[in-house]
Amino acid sequence: AVETEGKKRKWQGSVSGIVDSPLDKVWTIVSQSKRLSQWMPMVERCIDLVGDEGVPGYVRLVSGFMFPQQDGERSWIKERLVAMDSTSHSYVYKMEASNVGLDGSINSLKLIDYGDGSTLVNWSFEIDPLEGTLEDNIIDYLGFLYKSCINRIQGAIEDANKKVYETC
Repeated sequence: AVETEGKKRKWQGSVSGIVDSPLDKVWTIVSQSKRLSQWMPMVERCIDLVGDEGVPGYVRLVSGFMFPQQDGERSWIKERLVAMDSTSHSYVYKMEASNVGLDGSINSLKLIDYGDGSTLVNWSFEIDPLEGTLEDNIIDYLGFLYKSCINRIQGAIEDANKKVYETC
């Protein structure tokens, strides 16, 4: 690994996808912790731990089957909101603790109006090198995982719209 000022180089990756819905509808789904399981199929629960959602310093505990565990247990990740900007439709979370070995990882999500009522979702991530794992393998796995989430946003929006019509 390349060393700079005593720190190991971070492993980085990003994935993007187009969601066929307006920016505001996509932001509503992706910016609320309580809606994570609607577009992240591997997330079962998300619990508020500290602070107020949407305010930097907010901490949540996400659990589910994000990463297969040898003992069959659920994965869990404690994440701290580093930044959220509803004007630029972006946020950054840092994984503070987990049972998946990604402590210190940073995930950034940014939405861009793509025109014609569609939205570009860009998800970038940065992780510390993992012992015994090839960089390309983990970057490819995370990219696949996050891309599958982006691909589910449209369905989550359609489901939310159906629920609104059902209650009318």
